Amino acid sequence: MSRSGKDEHGGYSRKEFLKRLSMGFGAAMAFPGYSSIRRLAEYRRLSNLPELPDDKKLNYALVGLGYYATNLLAPALQETKLCKLNGIVTGTPSKAVRWKEKYGIPDKNIYNYDNYDQIANNPDIDVIYIVLPNSMHAEYTIRGAEAGKHMISEKPMATSVEDAQAMVDACKKNNRKFSVGYRLHFEPHNKRMMELGQKEMFGPVQSIKGGNGFHIADDPTKWRLDKQMAGGGPLMDMGIYVVQGAIYTLGKLPLSVTARTEVNHPKKFDEVEENIYWKMEFPDGVVADCESSYARGMSYIRANARDGYFKLEPAFGYGGLKGETSKGPMNLPNVNQQALQMDAFADCIMNDRESRVPGIMGLRDVKILMAIYEAANKGERVKLDLNPETLDKVEDWS
Repeated sequence: MSRSGKDEHGGYSRKEFLKRLSMGFGAAMAFPGYSSIRRLAEYRRLSNLPELPDDKKLNYALVGLGYYATNLLAPALQETKLCKLNGIVTGTPSKAVRWKEKYGIPDKNIYNYDNYDQIANNPDIDVIYIVLPNSMHAEYTIRGAEAGKHMISEKPMATSVEDAQAMVDACKKNNRKFSVGYRLHFEPHNKRMMELGQKEMFGPVQSIKGGNGFHIADDPTKWRLDKQMAGGGPLMDMGIYVVQGAIYTLGKLPLSVTARTEVNHPKKFDEVEENIYWKMEFPDGVVADCESSYARGMSYIRANARDGYFKLEPAFGYGGLKGETSKGPMNLPNVNQQALQMDAFADCIMNDRESRVPGIMGLRDVKILMAIYEAANKGERVKLDLNPETLDKVEDWS
């Protein structure tokens, strides 16, 4: 179905993007039963980084002030030890006023999408975090890198392999650090899955099952239901966590994928898939059986090993995560994932180290996502050839 607001190239005008952004950004991945006070305490306990005075912290600017930036990233930046919120980019003047008042952001650090490139002249911004719809990640990451800023892009990094590669190239050309918003690489439960799987603490992993999804609202203005803006359906939005979970649990890269999609409500899901099921085949015959949905709530990953099992459920949300092994519960804390993620990137910049979740990892995942769609469209197995340097190894944890 054709939707209004698209330009002659099939993309949305900036005005239409901003209109859609103002309607809300982000699916609710809530943290029920876990207060922000407790998460702050756990973050402070787990983080071994020294707290810097404000004038020594790295200054972050958020691009796109939707749900995720408003409710997760901005509050997390108040808890970080190495960074602070010092700039915003928004196309909504009323949001600029609210954020200025709430966080004390100077007028000179407030930008819109037309004067965004002028951020190059602002030494009070060190890091730009792109929190826009998927199809906009590439443009604003590239422009930010060209403005001389270190970059974080939300996941999925891009809607095409070509765009993802261009983002990596732009950051490399401008000698800027580049990270992807993969918060779960810093989260205790998911780190435990990496440790149990990669160190074969229950013997070699023999199979993996994982799923992630939610019931999306019946709202045709939601950008997630628009292929041009989202790049796809639940696979891009939620399934990417399952792809990552299987990889970092095994510590291996998939060799091939097979997949199928399912649409039960074609009027609502006329551009993107409603449900998707895929298998990732790994070395040694290990198969990850995966699913993602915009029609069903789920959040789990389970690894079956030779001598037992280990799993998370819920696995991928912002909090309230729970883990279990065949020997009993994991009993791990829930933390402010975003605070850990952003402090880790600041630490990388300050000490000239690469991010644990670099742009090349985001590029890897876009290649896998596109291969899954190709497999579903063709109804056949698609082989993968991925860069081994993109693996997250448990022994590399700091």
